[in-house]
Amino acid sequence: MNHKKILIAGTFDIIHPGHLFLINEAAKHGEVHVIIATDKNRERFSGRPPIIPEQQRLEVVLNLKNVKEARLGSRDEDILSVVGEIKPDIILLGPDQGFDEQLLQDALKMKSLDNVEVIRLKKKYEKHVLNSSSLIKRKIFEFYMEDKMKKREKIDYPIT
Repeated sequence: MNHKKILIAGTFDIIHPGHLFLINEAAKHGEVHVIIATDKNRERFSGRPPIIPEQQRLEVVLNLKNVKEARLGSRDEDILSVVGEIKPDIILLGPDQGFDEQLLQDALKMKSLDNVEVIRLKKKYEKHVLNSSSLIKRKIFEFYMEDKMKKREKIDYPIT
C-alpha cells in the first residue's frame, strides 16, 4: 500500500466533478490531504469571497471519499505554513490552478521543504460542461437573470 502524503489545496467553493476527479487522481499516488483556503485568503488572492463559508466547505471536503484529512489553510499571508505542518511527499496542482510549479518549488525550499515534489495534473475533467465552480456560478446567475426577466414580462401594469 502507498503511504505517501499527497497534498492538494483550493477553495472547494461549490463541489463539482472536477474536484472529485482531482481528489481521485491524488489518491492514486497515496493518502490525500486537503488544504481549504480560508475565506480571507480566497478573497485576497481572487478578489472575491467564496460563496460557501470556510467551515461548511471544510465539512463537505472532510466527508468526501478518498480524503484522509482536510484542514483550513493559513489565516495570514504565510500560506505555506500549513504545508509545513502536513509535511507532504507530493503537492498535486490541478490543471488550471494558478500556481507556477517552479516558483512553488522555490518557495518550499525557502521553508526547508525541498523534499516535497510538485507535480501538476495534466488531464482536465471534461466529462460534463459544468466542471468548475465559476462555470456553475455563471450558470446560476444566467438562470436567475433569465427567470427574473420572464417574471418581469408577465407583470400586467395598470394603465393610469
